[in-house]
Amino acid sequence: MDLSTVTATLASKSYDKVADICDNLMLQVATDGIGYHDDWPYAIHLLSHFYVNDINSARFLWKSIPSSIKENKPEVTAVWRIGQKLWLRDYAGVHEAIRGFDWSQELQGFVAAFSELYTKEMFQLLLSAYSTISIADAALFLGMNEDDATSYVQQQGWTVDSASRMLTVKKQPVVTEQKLDPSKLQRLTEYVFHLEH
Repeated sequence: MDLSTVTATLASKSYDKVADICDNLMLQVATDGIGYHDDWPYAIHLLSHFYVNDINSARFLWKSIPSSIKENKPEVTAVWRIGQKLWLRDYAGVHEAIRGFDWSQELQGFVAAFSELYTKEMFQLLLSAYSTISIADAALFLGMNEDDATSYVQQQGWTVDSASRMLTVKKQPVVTEQKLDPSKLQRLTEYVFHLEH
């Protein structure tokens, strides 16, 4: 079984493409009747579905993994633990699951990229859901200690009230599309018509 495409995609840090590559390769291997259970990169495959926010596909993949792999490859189980926390919307638990395992060299960069992506998604969630939030709650969502979380959000323009230990969210300016006035469109049409004739 040739996993060079998966390896090359990981090396190029094109993590958003790994799930499709693994899915297609798994289908190809199954079609060819080749066994893949023992040396299939299940941890990478599972994490790739979490990376593209496809938890349902990850759940189906998890169900198809032989129990011997689940029992003998702790990294596969560790990745699944991340998925369980995602499924339960245990935001702090996702960060704990990421930090709670000593990832292999092969997976370290991918896990770090997923962690960074997840932190950005949580920041966007906070941005859209809150106008103020406690430092402790923000730290939980972002998977950081309180000082790091405070520093992170301050870099995004949020303000801190040290006395109340609250953060004030800086909302992003809403970009509105400029509507074209029908009368302006009519004048433009007449002008172009005049130029052509």
